[in-house]
Amino acid sequence: MGWIHISNPASTGAAALGPIRATSPRTAAKVDPARQFTAVAQVVRETGLLRRAPWFYATLMAGLGLALIAAGTGFVLLGDTWMQLLIAAALGILFTQFAFFSHEAAHRQVLASGPANDRVGRFVGNFIVGMSYSWWMNKHTRHHANPNQVGKDPDIAGDIIAFTEGKATNARGLMAVINKRQGWLFFPLLTLEGLNLYVQSYQWLLTRRGVKGRYIELGLLTVRFALLFGVVFWFLPLGMAFAFLGVQIAVFGAYMGAAFAVNHIGMPIIPADSKLDFFTKQVTTSRNIRGGFLASAIYGGLNYQVEHHLFPNMARVHLAKTRRIVREHSRTLDIPYTETSIPRAYAEVIEYLNRVGRFARDPFTCPVLGRYRRT
Repeated sequence: MGWIHISNPASTGAAALGPIRATSPRTAAKVDPARQFTAVAQVVRETGLLRRAPWFYATLMAGLGLALIAAGTGFVLLGDTWMQLLIAAALGILFTQFAFFSHEAAHRQVLASGPANDRVGRFVGNFIVGMSYSWWMNKHTRHHANPNQVGKDPDIAGDIIAFTEGKATNARGLMAVINKRQGWLFFPLLTLEGLNLYVQSYQWLLTRRGVKGRYIELGLLTVRFALLFGVVFWFLPLGMAFAFLGVQIAVFGAYMGAAFAVNHIGMPIIPADSKLDFFTKQVTTSRNIRGGFLASAIYGGLNYQVEHHLFPNMARVHLAKTRRIVREHSRTLDIPYTETSIPRAYAEVIEYLNRVGRFARDPFTCPVLGRYRRT
């Protein structure tokens, strides 16, 4: 099956960045890897955990809609005051929650019809969140197919953060400086992630060929930003308006980035030429976060990352019960199943990024001397 590198697997206690091979089941008769997922999927299906949850999503959207109206009302009532920055922060949180909903629609979790899910996800993603739905779908689909696999998962091919040793080693100039300290810089840099998502959305829609619904998305995005910017600059003084937008974008980016960071960063990195069965690949590269209902509300269900990757079209409310089935199945097969607390998860993210960052060259050090120092 090929070698994979594991980084801080909380549930296994294995050495960081140590090579491991896919393990064998505890039972005497080995299970065919192709049947590992089939077995657990059958149990999940028979338990009824793949059924839709329309009332949950209707309630969720109603709650988010009311919260958005409340934030807008607060914005009008507060007027010309720096307390408006609290509204800006609230909007950053709300836009992230709407992004979770759009993400679930993209995975066909919300409605029974695929096209209906796309229509809802496209409207919420573009008009409310401000992010291209088609760009997200393209990127996220490739991630789900090959999580943490070099050359196949776009989420570990970041432009600034080095998620692999090879990326860090090849860093030059300012990128090398950032990568050297990227664990500590990661969360401050996330405050710019919202702006990055907005820019990439427009770049995708304006330059990519064959984008379905291109002009619908461009229209929704443009109207969204025109309304938001127009209202903010109309009601607030210039300096306060810029501060308002800065806080909103920073909170949105930090929340979005932090929510997705704990899913896979610090989990096994799979070399490009490795072959793993579906169940092993999805379970070993994903990290669950403990915390029950509260964690699920904070992370939009992404705290059950293992189960989400195995059953991406499963409604959020069924993930907790599915967790017990998948965890037991993983234990039977001796496949590492990682689940940890929120503080520990972020500590592992920082630790892993700092470890990878040590492979970056110091731009102020002679390359030859630097090489001998590492050895």
